[in-house]
Amino acid sequence: MWLLIAGWISAALVFSTFFMKTMIPLRLIGIASNVAFMSYALLGLQYGVFGRLYPILVLHAGLLPLNVIRLRQVRRLVDAVGAASEDEAIRALVPYMKTEQHRSGDVLFELGDPADKLYVIEHGRVLFPEIGKEVGAGTVFGEVGLFAAGGTRALTALCEGDCRVWTITKEKTLEMSYQNPNFGMFLIRLVSGYALHPAIPRSDG
Repeated sequence: MWLLIAGWISAALVFSTFFMKTMIPLRLIGIASNVAFMSYALLGLQYGVFGRLYPILVLHAGLLPLNVIRLRQVRRLVDAVGAASEDEAIRALVPYMKTEQHRSGDVLFELGDPADKLYVIEHGRVLFPEIGKEVGAGTVFGEVGLFAAGGTRALTALCEGDCRVWTITKEKTLEMSYQNPNFGMFLIRLVSGYALHPAIPRSDG
């Protein structure tokens, strides 16, 4: 009886993940389903069917720490952005971003390079040597180059110390700007801020 109930609960949790639209709820439900499936497999010991269920235990015992790690990474990014800006639109990017780890002195992009990504700093600082400006955790940069004529970088971006950044491709950024009005307005505000204040040094390429 309990084995059957545990199986249905586990299946329901997996089914519910397909309704999650953002990454944090998806990871939380994923963790719950991992725990449920592990409990389901362990109940097999009591009912004498563990031999048929132990692959489920092994699978979800491996997926559980992966889901926990990814959840922590997403929370760090959201916290970093939240500390630097009150705009909620950037959070819509989280499910589509990839994390990159860079060492001190690494070049994220150079003047004249194709502008193919938007960046968010999770940890560390990035220097734009042409204008002598540094930016830190929570800063969004690289968006101007995505819309500039020719689609090339106007600056060089260097890591000042070890950095961890999140990136999203130009194609996905443009797609999100059409699909999510809040994010589209967020990009317009970022880019128009430079256009309206040309004397202010740009913080990206």
